[in-house]
Amino acid sequence: MSDSFREVTSTSWFGRIGRSIGGVLIGLLLVIGMVILLFWNEGRAVTTAKALAEGAGVVVSIRPDAVDPGNDGKLVHVGGKVTTDSTPADPDFGISAPGLRLERSVEMYQWKQDSKSETKTKLGGGEETVTTYTYSKDWSDRPIDSSDFKQPSGHSNPSMEIRDQRYQVPRAALGAFTLDQPVIDLVGGDERLALTSGQLGAVRDAFSGTTKVSIAGGEIYLGPNPASPAVGDYRISYTIVPAGDMSIIGKQTGSRFEPYTTKAGYDLLMVDSGLVPAEKMFAEAVTENTILTWILRAVGLVVIFIGFALLLGPLGVIADVIPFLGSIVRLGAGVLAFVAALLVGVTTIAVAWFWYRPLLSIGLVAITLGVAYVLSRMGKAKAPAPAAAPATAQ
Repeated sequence: MSDSFREVTSTSWFGRIGRSIGGVLIGLLLVIGMVILLFWNEGRAVTTAKALAEGAGVVVSIRPDAVDPGNDGKLVHVGGKVTTDSTPADPDFGISAPGLRLERSVEMYQWKQDSKSETKTKLGGGEETVTTYTYSKDWSDRPIDSSDFKQPSGHSNPSMEIRDQRYQVPRAALGAFTLDQPVIDLVGGDERLALTSGQLGAVRDAFSGTTKVSIAGGEIYLGPNPASPAVGDYRISYTIVPAGDMSIIGKQTGSRFEPYTTKAGYDLLMVDSGLVPAEKMFAEAVTENTILTWILRAVGLVVIFIGFALLLGPLGVIADVIPFLGSIVRLGAGVLAFVAALLVGVTTIAVAWFWYRPLLSIGLVAITLGVAYVLSRMGKAKAPAPAAAPATAQ
């Protein structure tokens, strides 16, 4: 079921100008912030790349069955089967499973509010906005505050008392080595833990609430009827990170592993599921660093564009006295914002390259200038000689 609520608001031309001027300050902060982000991102990428290259050059692969004191302080790579004497368990619902980490995910059936707005610019620069708020019930993994709804009456959500939780073993072992929390925290490869009806008795015994408890679809259900959820019902699922083969790169400290600090000041502590060679682990880390670098570059450029669009926003609002003229000005401002974002973003990245990679940057510039010079010389050599002027009769 769903219902809706419609609201019509109007903003005068002067009100829109005031709002757009406020957007100028936000736009300026966005541009400055993203320039800083782009510059920092290049430094982060260089530091990470240098650290990974250094680590790949000094890492020592060792066997897990014995601790060699001679490797203390060195960056080592070890792979083998992980075991633990502990079992992660959720005491609130009596769920446990063999592995390294048990994670509880909770959803509650709640009212949610969606909105859709349509804005029209009127002659004289004013605006009329029609907003339709739609209410429906759905599962959510976070509490939805219904007091913030435009129409809270009839759409009240109870407080979400049960939340996600993480239960992790305190330590594990890989052969003769001990794995403590910093290492176990990095272990991935979680798998869905499907519950069965045979566990229902243990769940009911552990649960301290008064709501009806059942198991449906491999999950715990708190509510009268899983087939017909009501607001306030919960469904609770679990994942488990199993113990098994694992590969670790880190600094050997006795029988434990700690982050290895490289000359670039970067801490290396890497964990991968399965028996993975050190070369592959470093190659995957290099790929992840490259992907992250490009993602942050793209985000920075997009947000800089938004910042410049806000900076130029007042121009479109002023021109909206005649709506058609405002649309033209806004289109031109968008093109200008795109060009400005591209120039500022690319310039920032280029300056950061010169700052963090001076020798490489100078080399690339020299090569580019050299290629341009050779091409220009070749172009001149291939150019046809000018035709001789015809002789004049005596």
